[in-house]
Amino acid sequence: MKSVIFDMDGTLFQTDTILELSLHDAFENLRSLHQWNGATPIEEYREIMGVPLPKVWEALLPNHSLSIREQTDAYFLQRLIENIYHGRGALYPNVKELFEYLKGNGWSIFIASNGLTAYLEAIVDHYHLEQWVTETFSIEQIDTLNKGDLVKTIIEKYGITKGAVVGDRLSDINAAKDNGLIAIGCHFDFAKEVELAHADYVIKDLLELKTLLKKSRSKGIRS
Repeated sequence: MKSVIFDMDGTLFQTDTILELSLHDAFENLRSLHQWNGATPIEEYREIMGVPLPKVWEALLPNHSLSIREQTDAYFLQRLIENIYHGRGALYPNVKELFEYLKGNGWSIFIASNGLTAYLEAIVDHYHLEQWVTETFSIEQIDTLNKGDLVKTIIEKYGITKGAVVGDRLSDINAAKDNGLIAIGCHFDFAKEVELAHADYVIKDLLELKTLLKKSRSKGIRS
């Protein structure tokens, strides 16, 4: 089976369209509970964007209890989902066109994300991505919270023999390389040059994947 495994945040979904809104809501809630003073740490979150949410709250709320972090996590997730369904988010340009091309040319499509299951399901549902995506996998499904292990789960479940991982962060690139797949970096909003330098290819538009995958017919995407 030949497959393309996509990250979600910063790759398919323009997370920044709802990120600031939802994070501000979460910290406004903390202020109402007298658990936070000062501005919402938007820039701090952007620096660690892409890591699993439990690690996000460890970084942003290092002096708060586990209970407060879990409450904040739940509230943040709730606000993210509500903002998605209210149409405040957006896919990156050409997502659906690319998915249509991949599906029509025999490529299976998967999503492997550090996002939580309910959040991912909201995006897939709101934008009707289920018509192209075989299955969406969340880091919640992996005890190690390691993206490479998540990709390995997909490979083993579906018997993938050829493929690529497409994402904007080093965790996506490493997940590809750890599993013998091509690493395609997306030079989008949250991407960092130092991380993209490790990718096999770097794209600035998702439709560039069509050219890369056509080349693979002659050169082969390694398995």
